[in-house]
Amino acid sequence: MSGTLNKVMLIGHLGDEVKMHYFDGGGCIGRFPLATNETYTNKQTNERITNTEWHNIVVRNKAAEICEKYLSKGDKVYIEGRIKTRKWQDDSGNDRYSTEIQCNDFTFLTTKNESQAGSHLTPATQKPQASQPQVSEPLVEEGDDDLPF
Repeated sequence: MSGTLNKVMLIGHLGDEVKMHYFDGGGCIGRFPLATNETYTNKQTNERITNTEWHNIVVRNKAAEICEKYLSKGDKVYIEGRIKTRKWQDDSGNDRYSTEIQCNDFTFLTTKNESQAGSHLTPATQKPQASQPQVSEPLVEEGDDDLPF
């Protein structure tokens, strides 16, 4: 092992829709901003302070297409990846730097119903969910048993 580690784990909300860029060879890249919040109470003023940190997320190929299809602004997502800093030149020829999170794994944390509710739908206008199986009473009688709990 080389003795170094470049790993990032974030849970946050999308700040915008996933922007896609397609290449001639068939590959693609999806980019979106992710907001993470830190909230604390100022001990002197007793005021709650929230700091928001913005992260530029980059996903590639099939993962990018999945994110574009299922994620939208405001959705909560878990992102795992690594930090990558790119160097580029602006229109004036000045060197510029962008720090991004190259995503290699993600989990959607907002359910489809929560996402719909977040898009200004009232509960009365949401589609009914498929019926869920009812949980029945356990078949084992409760009583004295040898279990330690």
